[in-house]
Amino acid sequence: MAHPAQLGFQDAASPVMEELLCFHDHALMIVFLISTLVLYIIVAMVSTKLTNKFILDSQEIEIVWTVLPAIILILIALPSLRILYLMDEINDPHVTIKAVGHQWYWSYEYTDYENLEFDSYMIPTQDLAPGSFRLLETDHRMVVPKESPIRILVSAEDVLHSWAVPSLGIKMDAVPGRLNQTAFIVSRPGVFYGQCSEICGANHSFMPIVVEAVPLEFFEKWSSAMLEDA
Repeated sequence: MAHPAQLGFQDAASPVMEELLCFHDHALMIVFLISTLVLYIIVAMVSTKLTNKFILDSQEIEIVWTVLPAIILILIALPSLRILYLMDEINDPHVTIKAVGHQWYWSYEYTDYENLEFDSYMIPTQDLAPGSFRLLETDHRMVVPKESPIRILVSAEDVLHSWAVPSLGIKMDAVPGRLNQTAFIVSRPGVFYGQCSEICGANHSFMPIVVEAVPLEFFEKWSSAMLEDA
């Protein structure tokens, strides 16, 4: 959960998000080193009146400033491609959930169960319980078992939406007539918040996403209770 004046990312709650945070730090260190070198060169060029005649025409330095950027780009590209493939990997999911975006709420269908589906609306401010988050709480949470591969199918009924939960490292567009899929594993129990990340109309800001990760035995009890209510 983000907090006021936070400068970095939210705490990672999935292996993919941990990889993304590590890649972010890796790329940021390279940017810092390049920025420091460029700043030093600028200061040196401005502050000194001396000129090295061998730098004005030098094959060696031209080779260095051609090869070095290529090596730096490779150091950034290789881990980036690795994470892209990891994000696309879907292996034997334990639970499959279909999330459908509407104006302006989400509906969830647990496709492994016969009649387990529900709509998830934002709770109005006047109805919030003490300690709840304004504009982020919903009347029905998407409950998933922790440490289990979860496949989520994302689509929309009317306009473009986007199902995004930052702490899980997920952002998937919901397109009418198209079924996109992604997968995640929640590494610890907790409640994780997200919002629609595609401008979808007047109430775009009022269709939050709440994912609750629980141990497997609690998930089984919750699903049994939901099926009985259905």
